[in-house]
Amino acid sequence: MTERPQIVADLGGTNTRVAQAAGGQVVAGSLRRYANRDFDGLEAVLARYLDEVGLTAPSGLCVAAAGLVRDGATALTNLDWVVRTDRLAEATGVAAPILINDLQAQGHALPALPANALRRLFPAPRGSDDPEASRLVIGIGTGFNAVAVHDGGAVVPAGEAGHVSLPVADLDDLALARQLAAGSDGFASVEDALSGRGLGALDARVAGPLAAPRDAAAVMDALARGEERANRAVALFARLLGRVAGDLALIHLPYGGIYLAGGVARAVGPHLATGGFAEAFAAKGRMRGFMDQFPVWLIEDDFAALTGCAVRLAAQGRG
Repeated sequence: MTERPQIVADLGGTNTRVAQAAGGQVVAGSLRRYANRDFDGLEAVLARYLDEVGLTAPSGLCVAAAGLVRDGATALTNLDWVVRTDRLAEATGVAAPILINDLQAQGHALPALPANALRRLFPAPRGSDDPEASRLVIGIGTGFNAVAVHDGGAVVPAGEAGHVSLPVADLDDLALARQLAAGSDGFASVEDALSGRGLGALDARVAGPLAAPRDAAAVMDALARGEERANRAVALFARLLGRVAGDLALIHLPYGGIYLAGGVARAVGPHLATGGFAEAFAAKGRMRGFMDQFPVWLIEDDFAALTGCAVRLAAQGRG
């Protein structure tokens, strides 16, 4: 008897990707993308997908959501939706849906990603090739988050690293933090600077108060044209990311590597070396000589979270 397909979904702040999975892998050709603005909740997205592919009884469901997941529910950080496993079960007929944070899904995906899905940005002379060494995934897109990956991807604790305080090292940083806090309830978070909207905010910072605001896509288009303002904004982004990534490396000791994921990470990744990422990453005072043990990679697979959901479903089946 042919096993009924499983469903995997990656719910972001802007779009939701849905696909079928089997044996810990995404089924080729099954992926569809939906704009969240066209739906009133994830249940409607999944219903549309099941109708379009003619599937009435999937055998499993795993959803990676861009929000804090607790007790089978999440209120998305950058989208006014609430997702609950009981509602997902009712909408799909799956008895025990799995709901995890989207960065957790990226962490579960690491062991299953092919070599061509990864690009090494910065080597580590004293790094480890041990597949069981702890790793760190940093996601930069509509929002920001980071999770540690342990035991070869089997253990990926949730976190909300994007909502900690933006580090301040000098008066320029303090001025930036005050500017960001003015538009964010008096608090400047890491995500306020290191995200899609954050890149726009950094661009506004370097341009001055009289310049017209631009979103991340416009900044990257200007960078491709060689504009100096965009170059300064991306360099500031790179330095801040290096500082934050260095802090996270000292907290989690990811000797197996740091992996940058998400649309903004893929856009700025090629510019991190010239923007000062490595220097900011290593600038940890007496620990400077310790910071060369963490290689940095870019996850170029835009659908890695779906793979992580497929791996998580396969692990559930084995359990």
